[in-house]
Amino acid sequence: MLQRILVVGSNGLLGQKMAEHLLRGTAYHITMASIEEQPVRPLESAPYRKLDITSHKEVREIVEHVRPDVIINCAAMTNVDACETDRETAWKINVKGVEYLAEAAMKHHAQVVHVSSDYVFDGKNGPYSEDDKPEPLSYYGKSKLASENVLRSAGIHFVIARTMVLYGYAVGVKANFALWLVQSLQAKQTVRIVDDQIGNPTLVDDLAYGLLRAVELGKTGIFHIAGREITSRYEFALRLARVFGLDESLILPIKTASLKQPAARPLKSGLITLKAEVELGYKPSSIEHGLEVLKIHMKPGR
Repeated sequence: MLQRILVVGSNGLLGQKMAEHLLRGTAYHITMASIEEQPVRPLESAPYRKLDITSHKEVREIVEHVRPDVIINCAAMTNVDACETDRETAWKINVKGVEYLAEAAMKHHAQVVHVSSDYVFDGKNGPYSEDDKPEPLSYYGKSKLASENVLRSAGIHFVIARTMVLYGYAVGVKANFALWLVQSLQAKQTVRIVDDQIGNPTLVDDLAYGLLRAVELGKTGIFHIAGREITSRYEFALRLARVFGLDESLILPIKTASLKQPAARPLKSGLITLKAEVELGYKPSSIEHGLEVLKIHMKPGR
């Protein structure tokens, strides 16, 4: 029997990759939903519906209509500094939206697969396992932890996938760290990159695969799904320049404190992915492999 899957936030980077992964199989009937009027990539086999997850009514109606077995929530406000300065919007999207999805899932006996972040930790003693105690520093981190708590107390089957430094390429997506780096270095611009923020850069295709495995295996609980290697943002930038054949001398190291950003960042972070590797068969990419994949995906006309 076909599983019905609703992909929320389907126009974003992860949402597009999730749809791609799901459509490779034949076991799913997929509905895509995002806040925009139209899909960025119309797909014949996956109908699209406009959805604002901050609208209780819209969430209720789409879940009633689709009757999904699984809701994969790829929608979030992820601009960390914007979350700090516009807390009301951040809470509406990152917490209330998840509440509405969980409530609808409860009514229709659906599972919710939700993406969280290493920002639920304070970055003092990373890397972190799923059992480590969250201590968020920023409002973004607090909103993501609150969304986790919504699911944990909702009385539904759920998967929470924490990830970090997500990068990749898809149609019409906002520039993530790696895309911004490539574009800046190709334009011969000097970039200042922090050398005191440590973590696992994560290829979006890997995260989508990990989420798909969790769905296929009927898993529940919290999983850390991130890249294989833990490194600084500065070191990642140097390795990106090498893979793309760009000028490393344009990359200058700086400290996080010098940026005077509105939101505090966890510095010594990183996620331990052993549980996902053992229970999901997750195989995270090395940095070089992930960047080679990105390079292929960015080729014009692909």
